[in-house]
Amino acid sequence: MNEAILVNSPTVDAAAHSLFVVNNTWMLVSTVLVFIMHLGFSALEAGFVRTKNTVNILFKNAMIIAIGLLTYAFIGFNLMYPGDASIIDGILGFAGFGIEAPEGDAGLIAYAEGGYSYWTDFIFQGMFAATCATIVSGAVAERMKLGSFLLFATVFVALAYPITGMWKWGGGWLDGLGFYDFAGSTIVHAAGGFAALAAAMLLGPRLGKYTEAGIKPIPGHSMPLAAIGVFLLWFGWFGFNGGSVLSADPGPVSLVFVTTSLAAAAGAVGAFTASYALFKTHDLSMVLNGILGGLVGITAGADLMSPMEAIIIGLIAGVIIPFSVVFFDKIKIDDPVGATSVHLVCGIWGTLAVGLFGDMAGGGQLLNQLIGVAAIGAFSFVFAYALLFLLKKTIGIRVDEKEELAGLDPSEHEMMSYADFMIK
Repeated sequence: MNEAILVNSPTVDAAAHSLFVVNNTWMLVSTVLVFIMHLGFSALEAGFVRTKNTVNILFKNAMIIAIGLLTYAFIGFNLMYPGDASIIDGILGFAGFGIEAPEGDAGLIAYAEGGYSYWTDFIFQGMFAATCATIVSGAVAERMKLGSFLLFATVFVALAYPITGMWKWGGGWLDGLGFYDFAGSTIVHAAGGFAALAAAMLLGPRLGKYTEAGIKPIPGHSMPLAAIGVFLLWFGWFGFNGGSVLSADPGPVSLVFVTTSLAAAAGAVGAFTASYALFKTHDLSMVLNGILGGLVGITAGADLMSPMEAIIIGLIAGVIIPFSVVFFDKIKIDDPVGATSVHLVCGIWGTLAVGLFGDMAGGGQLLNQLIGVAAIGAFSFVFAYALLFLLKKTIGIRVDEKEELAGLDPSEHEMMSYADFMIK
């Protein structure tokens, strides 16, 4: 049969359109799953803070998703995916303010090789954008001024995240180098973790956390809420990683579901084992963060790993968690939810694991991964530190001692999350 006739036949057009609809629908379902992750972050962080700071952490998480989507629409999407509009080739590009789909099929079946529409591309990527600032919100919980945090989140999500994201996902210099980060162990998680570290350093620890007598634990108010948050995050991660296949191709999507879940399960076991060896207790918070550590760890190479390799990566990520928590406490970096351990340390581990396991393993790839982590980490940390330092010297970033002792809910919001219960 003549090839030209076959390509132009109505049957082939219908088949291509059907495939486009299936792929686009899966991408939108994945977008919904990633959106649910913000509910997971909200519940996790709320559970890990004290009663008197619950409204504040929920308020920040509600505003982060709003800020993230709006800034990504205004500037972030076109910074991250500038196309040919490069200002500094491979390092910085900008395709203009606002978003506008190409007309006709150019924004539909002709966009992204028929995988999904322009609008789907924007909304899926926009859900990722807000995650960086969500990571920071947990690390600064119970002591940062609300206004200062919202200003920081706006600028960081609008500029820092899309610039480093462009280096790989937007066809920038790291993409040309060969750096690989499937769904964002470094681009999303470690970048947010480096920003969280900068914020925790500048803010200082919560009152009473580090004393002359030693480290004083400040437990959160609701482990059930924290556990619900982790299960929601695990659930949403199927869209975070599964959607990053960028199609509904059954082979890769199925593999990613398996590697994602196995890494999370192994992370729980690794954290359980290591924390018991260290503390001789069955610490639920360590297991919950171990699950998240496994998820963050597998995210860079979920499409490259065999099931057994995913288990190894997740197990190591889980073991890392309690040791990392102890390390940050020893250097007096106060992180109420363990964001630096989960997202920063396990994000780095997962990114480097691409050079050690899976289809791309090798010394050259490991070097590429190291360069990518170092570049994105340095930019994110310096950007966040400089921005927060500026805010600290101008409007201030920390509430005063009286407000911190009373809690941010009454001082910043004039309301309580549990109005019928005594403040603790």
